[in-house]
Formats: sequence, C-alpha cells, structure tokens
Amino acid sequence: MNNPSINETLIREVVEDVLGRLGKPSAAPAPQPAPPPRSSAAPPAPPAVSRPSAAPSGGRRLGVFSDATEACSAAAEAFEKLSAQGMAGRARVIEIVKTLSSAHAAEWGRIELEETKIGRLDHKIEKLLGLKAVPGIESLCPDGFSGDHGITLEEFAPFGVIGAITPSTHSIPTLSCNVINMVAAGNAVVFNAHPGAYRCAAMAARVYNEAIFRELGIENLIAIVDPPTLESFKAICASDQVRLLCVTGGPGVVKAAMQAGKRAICAGPGNPPVLVDDTADIDRAARCIIQGAAYDNNLLCIGEKEVFVLESVAGRLMEALQRQGAARLDSAQIDRLTREAFVFPAGQGAGCPHATVNKELIGKDAALLARMAGANVPAGTELLWGETGADHLFVQEEQMMPFVPVVRVPTVSAGIEAARAAEHGYRHTAIIHSHNVSHMTAMAKALNTTLFIKNGSCLAGLGNGGEGYPSFSIATPTGEGVTSPKTFTRVRRCVMVDNLRIF
Repeated sequence: MNNPSINETLIREVVEDVLGRLGKPSAAPAPQPAPPPRSSAAPPAPPAVSRPSAAPSGGRRLGVFSDATEACSAAAEAFEKLSAQGMAGRARVIEIVKTLSSAHAAEWGRIELEETKIGRLDHKIEKLLGLKAVPGIESLCPDGFSGDHGITLEEFAPFGVIGAITPSTHSIPTLSCNVINMVAAGNAVVFNAHPGAYRCAAMAARVYNEAIFRELGIENLIAIVDPPTLESFKAICASDQVRLLCVTGGPGVVKAAMQAGKRAICAGPGNPPVLVDDTADIDRAARCIIQGAAYDNNLLCIGEKEVFVLESVAGRLMEALQRQGAARLDSAQIDRLTREAFVFPAGQGAGCPHATVNKELIGKDAALLARMAGANVPAGTELLWGETGADHLFVQEEQMMPFVPVVRVPTVSAGIEAARAAEHGYRHTAIIHSHNVSHMTAMAKALNTTLFIKNGSCLAGLGNGGEGYPSFSIATPTGEGVTSPKTFTRVRRCVMVDNLRIF
C-alpha cells in the first residue's frame, strides 16, 4: 500500500497553525485541552529513575529520534512488545507515567514554564498532579451478547502506532495524558510536539521510556521527534506504520490531518461563552468565572472567554466580580489593551483584514496586561474584566489571556443567540449560570457543544469540581468528545454460533 499523499497547501497551513504557534509572529493561537481535577494529596516519592541526558543512555534512544521514519519503526517494534505483555504490561506503564508525573510535577512544571514562558506555575504543577484521575485499562470493559444462536463478544483492540501532535500550552500534561489513554488501549505513540515546547516534552519522554525499559524491557514505547519539523509531521502522517492520528490545532491542521488518508481524532478551536441569567447565584457565578478564566492565564480551550449577562443582574455580577478580586478595566483601558492584544496581518487587503491574536500576550499574567492597558491592579490579581459590546474582538476571538469581556443582553433568548454567534459553531464548550431548567435546555440545544456546564466553572466539565474524568484532548471537529482509552481502540466482534450458551 502506498503512503497517502498530503495536500501541500494544507501542510503549509500546518506551519501557520501548529508548528509556529506561540513562538513566531505568523503563528495562530492553539486551543488546548483542559486540566485534570485538583489534588490536595502530596505527590508520591519518585521511583529510582536516573535522569537521562540528551544523548542516548547505554546505546538506547530512550524514545527520542531525529528522524520521524525511524521513530515510527521503533514505536512499531515497541507495540509488538507491549502486546506480548498483555493487560498487565499496559497497567504497569500507566502506573509508571502517573507516578513519575506526580513525583516530578513541581520540577517539570517549572521547566515547561521556563521554556514556553506562558501560563502559571501553580496550575502547571496541578495539571501534572491531576493525571492520576485519567482512566486506564479499567475503562475497557468488553460487551457480551447471548441468545438462542450462541454468544458474541465485542472487545476494544488497539490500532498499533498512533501519531500525535501536542501543543505548547500544555506540553508535558498533554503528552502524559495521551500516553495513559493510548497505552491503556494497547498502542504505542509517536509525538511531533510543538516547537515552542518540545524540549520539555522530550525530557519527560526520556524519563518515562527509561523507567518502562527498566521494568518491562520495552524500548521506545513513547517516541518523539527532536527537533519537530514540518517534514517530521508529514512523515508521521504518511507512515504506513501509523494507523491513527491524534491532532490538536486550528482549522488548517485539522483539515490537513483529516485528508492524510487515515482516521484522525482532532481537537479543534473553541471560544466558550458564559450566560448568566436572573435566577443565578450571582456570587457563585462570579467565583466560577474567575476560577475558569484565570486558570493557567486562560490557556484552556474550555476556559471562559466571554460573558453575557442579563441586563437586570449585570450590575450585581460586576460588583461580585470586583468583590471576588477580578480587576475592572474602563473603556479607554480596554481600547488600549485591544490595540496591543490584536494585530492585523499584512497582505490580507486594506478592505477588511481579519484580526489575529498577538502571540506575545498569550498566557501572560493579568498584571502585565493591566500595565499594557494603562491600569494599576492589586498584587495577585488573577483576572481582568471590562464591559464591551457583543461584536468586540475580545468577544469574537479566542484570545487566551486573563481578560474577560462582559456583555449586557436584554433577554435570555438574546443572550443565547449572542453566545451562539460568539462560539462560531465550534461545538466545543459553553457555560450557563441559572436555576431555570428551560433556560439551560434552550442554550444546550442552540449551541450543541461537546461540553455544557451548568452552575460551575469550565473545570467542572473535566472532573475538577464536577463528576467525570479529565483529558487533554477534546475532539470536537471529529466528534469523539472528551477522549479516553476507548477512543483509541478498534471494536472487534467474536461470534460463536449455536454453542457455549449454557442455559
């Protein structure tokens, strides 16, 4: 079978959408998967794992390859060895990843922040600690059928080798979460990490691989290309050994992945709106908006990006936001911040160029944004907010900064329509604060999002303050939703005809 061809124009969009995101002026912002639940427990003591250097240890690669084709071949060999060790081998790999990510959370969070220079250290640490809640092999329960004509068993089988693109916003957490999900399903994985965060990802992969080899004798189960390039992305997509793709990015990279000739699980963009009606617990709504929008400086793809509030309670919500510690910008300060936060790339015509986010401000602290707006805010301020119209750039663009625009709406139906327009049909995430079930139902139907949170922060959608499990890949364009081990499996049916039914 020949390698699938990849449209060159789409590949060039990948450069804009993935390989140049936060580190180069031409890049576009990356929507990112969301955080796992909080954990107050102290991290376990790290296993006895020697810190590998950039060079191979003892002649071993430790999963790090300069050539993508070689990485895919090594991962294919690792897949065969993992298969030979059965479910017990998968469970041991998951235990290793969870233990090491927790034990090294503070160190790795600092290393990732130093490399990417975006987000908040406390939340980067928390995301690594929370990986313990990612489901493993226990989520792969087979389905059985029994009747007059025998028995049938449906089981969840691996694909083999998965090619994965990871973001700069949550580099080590995304890699680690994907490893847990994909290895639980029985797969090996090859990563092409974001070039602005590949060093920390490669470091974590080395540590994981060394522990996996020492305990299970499997080399290169987690392969990663160092350094990642456009050519390595193309090679992974085209490799016959890669049977499935898992990609995070904007419309360009999603389109390219879906035309690579194989199945792709794609986490695309989002611009989550919040609606607050006149039945809401206003103080709780304010706390939740701050918690979600300020998390890791609003780098989350599920994070609250714009707020629509019913006119009759708008004043109360604004007062509550200030009481809870969010700092208000006036209209002149918002204008000044807007001029800094958005750029209009040349070459798009003088008529109506489309704004893009200034990459230099993505994931920066609220204090820095305030200074750029000409405002002084108290030390420790986590979130800025200000009143705007529904057509404002901060409402319409996924900006990934700790500033939230607040828009007054005359009715709930008008608020739902404004939220639907701002969400742009991404079908990603939406949030409502209300005790009116009819309002909740109407918004759920109108926006049709993958995540819909009622009376909580966005984090509740992934188990942090709500029920459920976390994941760092939320596949909205391709429909898988919040990914789990089952997402990365093939369903296989085994049928015994007219026998083995014992009653």
